[in-house]
Amino acid sequence: MEYNDVAVVILAAGKGTRMKSDIAKVLHKVGGQCMVVLVVECARKIARDNVHVVVGHQAHIVKEEITKFFKVKFAVQEHLLGTGDAVKAAIPDLNSCIKDVVVLCGDVPLIQESTLKNMVEEHKKQQSKLSVLAIDIEDPTGYGRIVQDGQNHMLCIKEEADADENEKKIKKVNTGIYCFDKKFLISVINEIRPENSQGEYYLTDVVEIAKKRNEKIVVTTMGDPGQVIGVNTLEELEKAEYLIQKRDK
Repeated sequence: MEYNDVAVVILAAGKGTRMKSDIAKVLHKVGGQCMVVLVVECARKIARDNVHVVVGHQAHIVKEEITKFFKVKFAVQEHLLGTGDAVKAAIPDLNSCIKDVVVLCGDVPLIQESTLKNMVEEHKKQQSKLSVLAIDIEDPTGYGRIVQDGQNHMLCIKEEADADENEKKIKKVNTGIYCFDKKFLISVINEIRPENSQGEYYLTDVVEIAKKRNEKIVVTTMGDPGQVIGVNTLEELEKAEYLIQKRDK
């Protein structure tokens, strides 16, 4: 299902140092295809020509690889200062007809059209300013935790490095996939500050800014952890390969 008023921004600028490889992380292959190409393929199913890929590390090689298969718009993240900074790079190219912006990661290659469609539908139905795709997992180590109050209202996303002992026990985690109201996104992107252990601009900080403004935040919880596996290591690459083989049988 395509939307005329939805754009997708794919974050594909990172180095991927934990892959122990000279190849840019998003160019590693899963199921015979580069991860970022699989993500673009899925993104085009909901946003057609309104797909923007943010490149940085080995930008020209990543661009070349994607352009073999698809026509997309590219934005360049000059310095790798985090996800918030990466999304900011794509904003100037967003078409004026766009109402909502989905943010995907170029290293989450198994994401499916139906999952994105469900999130966008819910986002639009609830007139949300920010929707976060979450998943409940038994071992949340390494993931940003979805912190909620007693009424299940979202308070913030705490990255593992910044989480306290109680927050680390939370099993509902952030997949790194979001849907933003475009006007809201533009109004908050410059408010993100690099006040964290990494000194980066985290896109996740937008949740707390939205909370302070009393804006509507929706958490969409999905049930298939395989779709949102992020590939940061060679072990995770193997796992993604196993899952895609199983899925395509």
